[in-house]
Amino acid sequence: MSRTTIKICGVRHSENALVAAEAGADYIGIVFVPGRRRRIEPSAARLIIDRLSAIGPEAPSSVGLFGDQPLAEVLDTIAVAGLDVVQLCGEESVEYCRAVGDHARVIKVLHVKNDAPIAEMGNLIDTYAAVGCTVTLDSQVAGLHGGTGESFDWSIAAQLASSGRSFMLAGGLTPDNVSEAISVVKPWGVDVSSGVGTKSGVSSHPPGSEIDPRKG
Repeated sequence: MSRTTIKICGVRHSENALVAAEAGADYIGIVFVPGRRRRIEPSAARLIIDRLSAIGPEAPSSVGLFGDQPLAEVLDTIAVAGLDVVQLCGEESVEYCRAVGDHARVIKVLHVKNDAPIAEMGNLIDTYAAVGCTVTLDSQVAGLHGGTGESFDWSIAAQLASSGRSFMLAGGLTPDNVSEAISVVKPWGVDVSSGVGTKSGVSSHPPGSEIDPRKG
C-alpha cells in the first residue's frame, strides 16, 4: 500500500519545522490568514523556509495558507517568503487559483457539509483538479477558513476516494484518530493542524510515533 502524504500546519518556528521534517512530514504549513493566532509575517516565514531548505533535496515543501486575500498580497508573500506551495482556504475561484498557479503550486481547500451531495463534491474536486490544484477536504464551519478542530462525516470522503478522486483529508485530525481516518477514507494525504498544536498556537508535537507518515 502506498505511503500517505503528511502535512503539518500552523508552524511558527524553525525548530518545530525541523522536528516535523525529521519525523517525515512532506509539507510544512505556515499561516498568513489575517486574524488567525498562528499567523506570522512573510519575513519570519522566510527564516523557517531557509532552515528547511538547508536540509537538502529531502526537505519538506513549504506551504503558505491564505483565505480570500488580494491576489497581489498572495503573490508578494510567495516572493518574500520563498513559498513552494500556496494553500487557498477561502472561496477562491478557479481563475484565481490558475493565476496563483503561475507562481507556485496550489492546494485548494473545499469545505464539506455533512449533508453534502457526493456527486456535487466530486464535480467540484474535478473542476479544481483540472487546473492543476491539489484538493484538500475540510469541515465547513461558519466564519472560519480551517483549523477548526472539527471533523466532517468521513463516509463522504471515503466515497469520493473510492470513486478515484485524489485529495488530502483535514478537519479534526489528531494523533488519536489519524490512523483510523487513513484506514477509513484512504486519502492521498492528511493535513494535521490544531490536533498537534498547543493553546499558544505553536504546533509543538509534530508526528513521530504518534502520526506515522509511513502508514496508509
